[in-house]
Amino acid sequence: MKLILSNIEKELKKRQAFSYKWFQRQNDVWDSYTNFIYRTDNWNALIQKIADVADTQKLNKQHIFQYAANRWYNFWSARAVEQIFNEIEGVESVADCKDSEKDFYLFGIPFDHKTSVFPKQFGKTFNYAKTHKHELISWLYKNQSTQKRHHFKNRLFIVVYNETGEHWKLKAEISLLKNAIQKYVDSFRPEQLHSFTFVGEQKTFSDIIWVSQ
Repeated sequence: MKLILSNIEKELKKRQAFSYKWFQRQNDVWDSYTNFIYRTDNWNALIQKIADVADTQKLNKQHIFQYAANRWYNFWSARAVEQIFNEIEGVESVADCKDSEKDFYLFGIPFDHKTSVFPKQFGKTFNYAKTHKHELISWLYKNQSTQKRHHFKNRLFIVVYNETGEHWKLKAEISLLKNAIQKYVDSFRPEQLHSFTFVGEQKTFSDIIWVSQ
């Protein structure tokens, strides 16, 4: 299903009226409660489905709201970003949409992509990270989610940073993300990639696209 990016941006921004918290550690049971997020791209419809599952499963309403809303927000932002990449000349989509290790080929090189907020746990400033990209990439790989998409294959990180500290809100700025991605692809050269050896002799290539506001 092709997304209308302007509509997705509008819906994602409705999430910003509420705080962003995780009361519940992500797990298979709560994922199963909230898998409707994959079929729901409308914020108001999402709110109704959250209310329904809270009632039927007798769950804490605030906890299930945050869990479902956060999963929904991150999923649809990622879907939009993947579509942005796939619509750019030089990018080829992956035939198997369930491939957990790659989303597309950038000039023939396979990549997974991940939009990440600038991590406070990194312990260094944003300006330091921008001049020590290799160090941050290594940190991101080693501290990334241990969920289904945990791997050490090629990855393009989109790191979002907001001066207010609410970095997560930039995941809804689809137009801003699109401009940054387009500029990156337009000037892409394979030699700019950072090379790592995380597992055995397997070479991993990665880079960061910075998005700040």
